[in-house]
Amino acid sequence: MSAPLLSIVIIGRNEGTRLERCLQSVFRIDDVGGPVEVLYVDSNSTDGSPDRARAMGVGVFEVKPTHPTAAFGRNAGWRGATGMFVLFLDGDTILEADFPRKALRAIQTDSKIAVVFGTRREMNPNDTVYNRILDLDWISRPGLADYCGGDALMRRSVLEAVNGYDEGLIAGEEPEMCRRMREVGWKILHIDALMTLHDLAMTGWSQYWRRATRTGYAYAQVSARFRNTNDPFWEHERKHNRQRGAFWCLMPPAAVALSVILWSVWPAIAALGLLVLLSLRSAWNFRWKSNDWLTLILYGFHSHIQHIPILIGQRQYDRDVRNGVRRGLIEYKEAAR
Repeated sequence: MSAPLLSIVIIGRNEGTRLERCLQSVFRIDDVGGPVEVLYVDSNSTDGSPDRARAMGVGVFEVKPTHPTAAFGRNAGWRGATGMFVLFLDGDTILEADFPRKALRAIQTDSKIAVVFGTRREMNPNDTVYNRILDLDWISRPGLADYCGGDALMRRSVLEAVNGYDEGLIAGEEPEMCRRMREVGWKILHIDALMTLHDLAMTGWSQYWRRATRTGYAYAQVSARFRNTNDPFWEHERKHNRQRGAFWCLMPPAAVALSVILWSVWPAIAALGLLVLLSLRSAWNFRWKSNDWLTLILYGFHSHIQHIPILIGQRQYDRDVRNGVRRGLIEYKEAAR
């Protein structure tokens, strides 16, 4: 049998029925013009996910790292794969049947393209306000990009050249690796095609908070690696968040204190009005992402409030560095049944 053209590597941890749904979508993909192998990498699940994958005829790697990370699972997957191209998926996604064919066609048009990705969307955006808002986070403009997310097609040769993902990162592993790829002349391409549907399954404020905290940790951890280089990746985002996060942390108590001192509700009303106005401005700026103005207004509100937990995530990273602590995954999703 000839070597696979494409290896599809799925990573997961306690995905349960979500994993079965993902694998079923993989089995339904359009013909890509060559053999395809499917591999599942499990990070110490307790819900029987490896057995579910084996029962569906999929090759399974079980990894049990001391500090589990998505990067560890992805590295185990591509190193165990044999395809010329590797399509990475998260176990909580559904793959669009025509995406692998479109992505392979795009990556083969230019020998300098290392990564091709499409658009991820939420499969249940109307289930919760959190799903509805964060669905817009996945939308970006097609064309050359600085980095991709977790779902992406990559050349195996380039993964080998850059030694894959950095397993020390608890988040932001794809942007960090893409930064190293671009540094030596490779391109990252976002094509205008639906790639995957994602099951965020976010039902509460605590999940939203933990997810944003993880983002802040990633900003701080990744930007620290490139701060004194000619491409200080994510340094602008890190500084911007610190300024905005500090402002939104200090503004509400300052407004309340001023209201008490002046014995007037107007300072508190002015602070709330500022948040509303800034959220409306953000909604207007992001109007290219959606035609639904209620969703855009909620997204505008999110774009400001999220700076608080993101700042906290940055501070957690700073504290961990000072104390010599290596943090594990910051998980926000509940295990599926």
